[in-house]
Amino acid sequence: MTTFDDRERAFETKFARDEEMAFRVTARRNRLLGQWAAAKMKLTPEETDAYAKAVVQADFEEAGDNDVIRKLVGDLTAAGVATDESTVRKALEELTVEARRQLMEAR
Repeated sequence: MTTFDDRERAFETKFARDEEMAFRVTARRNRLLGQWAAAKMKLTPEETDAYAKAVVQADFEEAGDNDVIRKLVGDLTAAGVATDESTVRKALEELTVEARRQLMEAR
């Protein structure tokens, strides 16, 4: 193996690790968002768990965060909770930081 091959393999490994971490952060963030929204809707612990899983699943509908935001705004509005897209986006940003922190602490 040449030095170039070693560097290429190292970059590929780092890329794979970074992508896995990004996926895990997004999944954790979506679970936290589900719990956040469930608390606003005053769901029971069992309903909260199911709702958090549904929010994680909603992220697989399309690329980006719009599918999750649309679900949360729709569900919160349907439950009679006054909210808008900017409130959900703010929670999304804050919980992204929290999700990353939780995963880093778990290492």
